Amino acid sequence: MGHFAKVENNIVLTVIAAEQNFIDNAYPNENWIKTSYNTRRGVHYQPNSNIPSEDQSKALRKNYAGIGCVYDPERDAFYQEQPFSSWTLNEDTCQWEPPVACPDDGNKYIWNEDTTSWTEIT
Repeated sequence: MGHFAKVENNIVLTVIAAEQNFIDNAYPNENWIKTSYNTRRGVHYQPNSNIPSEDQSKALRKNYAGIGCVYDPERDAFYQEQPFSSWTLNEDTCQWEPPVACPDDGNKYIWNEDTTSWTEIT
């Protein structure tokens, strides 16, 4: 059993758990792409943990596909839509990164695109 994302116009419409044979027979003319539930940021993790798997060949397409995610066929990767125009896509993880790192001081922050900086939430 695996997870498969139905993709149209490079956008994930749905994700299901199924056998490859089911996908091949039930949806022969649709674009279903296998995704790994345990893959995040290009790393495959042991189920229900934050421990990287010994077998990284299981890491598929950088991230687990979610509804509304982008499928980039050139990168063969799933990732979220760009959240802000100033953020750039990390090619290794296929995660969007701000131009300034979020402060790591225990406080909560929200991104302010107008100032391209983090604003503390009070």
